[in-house]
Amino acid sequence: MAGRILLTGFPGFLGSELVRRILTRPGARRVVCLVQEKFADVARRRADAIVREAGVAPSRLSLVSGDITRPGLGLAAAAKLAADVSEVFHFAAVYDLSVPRAPALRINVEGTRNVLDFAADCKRLDRFHHVSTCYVSGRRAGIFREADLERDQTFNNFYEETKYLAEVAVRERAQGGMPVTVYRPGIVVGDSRTGETQKYDGPYFILRWLLKQPTIAVLPVPPGTDRMRVNFVPRDFVIGALDALSASTASRGVTYQLADPDPPTIDEAIRLMGEATGRIVLRIPTPVAIARAALDWVPGVERVMGIPSDAVAYFAHPTFYDTTNATRDLAPLGISCPRFADYLPRLVAFLKAHPEISAAAMV
Repeated sequence: MAGRILLTGFPGFLGSELVRRILTRPGARRVVCLVQEKFADVARRRADAIVREAGVAPSRLSLVSGDITRPGLGLAAAAKLAADVSEVFHFAAVYDLSVPRAPALRINVEGTRNVLDFAADCKRLDRFHHVSTCYVSGRRAGIFREADLERDQTFNNFYEETKYLAEVAVRERAQGGMPVTVYRPGIVVGDSRTGETQKYDGPYFILRWLLKQPTIAVLPVPPGTDRMRVNFVPRDFVIGALDALSASTASRGVTYQLADPDPPTIDEAIRLMGEATGRIVLRIPTPVAIARAALDWVPGVERVMGIPSDAVAYFAHPTFYDTTNATRDLAPLGISCPRFADYLPRLVAFLKAHPEISAAAMV
C-alpha cells in the first residue's frame, strides 16, 4: 500500500487545488499538509471545504504544524511521519519579486534543503515533486531548455536567484539518486475558466493601472516589445499538468517547463490587455532603467500606478522557454496551455468583481 503524500505550501493558491485533485484520484491516497502555525485557521477552513466538496472521508486529509525553515521541518514527530510518507510535493516558497535576499535564502533555499533532508529520511520515498519556476533562467537571452539550469545567468531579483539555488539543490539530490520531478511554471495567473485567483501580481499590475484611467490610458513601455515575449499560464493548466504528470511513472527524473509554447509578444499582450479593459493604450517609450528609477525614487509614482519596479523587467524579458518535455507528455493526455487572448477577459471580469484582493504573498 502506498504511503501518505506530504505537501508543503498549503493553503497556498496552487497547493490547495492540487490537494483537491489528489483526493479525487482512484486509490484513496491520504494527504498530510505542512502548515505554518500562523496559517492554521485558514488552512483548517480550506481543508474542511476541500474534503466536503471532494466528498471524501475527513481522515484522508490531515494538517500538521511545521516550518520548512527549521530542521526536521519543525515537526514534533518528524521520524514517525517520514516512515509513512512515500511522496513529497514541495510548493512552499516566498513568491514575491520584491523579497529581500535574507528571507528569500532562508525560505526558498534553506527551506528546500530541509524538505530534501526530510525526503531523504523517507525510506518509502517514490518521488520528490519540486515546484520551481521558469525564471530560474534569470535574464539569459534566447531559448532556455528544460535541461538547462546552470548557464551563468544573471537575475532580476532575489526571488529568481533563490528559486534557482533551490533547484540546484534539488538537482544535486537527483544526481545522488533521489527520484525527482521538477515543474517550472511561467507567470501563473487566475483560472482560465472562472478568472479566480488568490492575489493580483504579474499582468494584474498592468490591468489595474489601465482600469484606473479613462478610455485613453497611458502606459510606459520599454523598447523591443515587438520582439520579446511574456509567458502567462493559468492556474488550471498548471495544476492539471502537475496532477497528470505527477501520477505518471514516465515523469520520474524529468524537468517540465509548464509554459505557453506560443506566448504573445509583449506588444501583443499590451494590446490584448487594452482590449480586455476597454482602453486605448497610449504607449510612452521608456527604457527599463528609467521606469524602475521613477517607481523607486519619484515620490508617489509607485503608489499611484500600483506597479512595483521589480515587475517592470518582465515586460522586457529576453528569454523564450522551450516546452518539449511538457508538450510531449501532456499532449496524449489532452492537456495544453490555453491562449492568453482566450481567457484574459475572464481574468479582467474577476478583477473587477473582486477589488479587495491584494498582491501580497503568503510569507
